[in-house]
Amino acid sequence: MRPERRNMRFSLPRTPILFLYAIAAAFLIYWHWRHILDALPFLVVLACPLMHLFMHHGHGHRQDTPPTDKSESREV
Repeated sequence: MRPERRNMRFSLPRTPILFLYAIAAAFLIYWHWRHILDALPFLVVLACPLMHLFMHHGHGHRQDTPPTDKSESREV
């Protein structure tokens, strides 16, 4: 990797553009706050299936491990 491209994330030419994006986002939020609040219930309802879709991997449903037979390990 070239040394001049190592820290491109916080480079000087990119800083004013990011600053303008931040100002534009602030104005959009300020002037359209009522529309954001109107859409908030729908965004929460939309977040539920998206969270289930992207976070379902944490429930232990792995396809690479063979199923274990729990009846053999139980003593009666």
